[in-house]
Amino acid sequence: MADLDMNNRDPNELNGHIKVNFEDVLGEPEGVRSIDCVWRNSYACFNCGKNCMYKFLTTICGICIALGWGCEFACSSFQHIWCLTPCMREFSIACGFLQKCFGTIINCCIAPVCEACGMFFSQIHVHNK
Repeated sequence: MADLDMNNRDPNELNGHIKVNFEDVLGEPEGVRSIDCVWRNSYACFNCGKNCMYKFLTTICGICIALGWGCEFACSSFQHIWCLTPCMREFSIACGFLQKCFGTIINCCIAPVCEACGMFFSQIHVHNK
């Protein structure tokens, strides 16, 4: 908790794509303008509604949702650390063994045939007239 940055709450810009400011949502192009007091009051109402609703929802749901995601990521970490990574390591070991087996089979069975074909075809001479 001591290293929790209370000012910059998205240091990795996980939600940089979310644009929720008044200027990101509403805009009047040239030639179409509302009355200034409507625009100012719309700005105030938008921000008040957004901030109040966000604080209300995070107060009601934020802690439970954070707990749920914490448990989800704990399960995901557990699965990767204790199940998937050892399984991949075992698979890699098995594949290394199979690679050696197939290499031996190819060297013993197929390589002599290829060498014989190479010697046979090396005796062919082509003459152009």
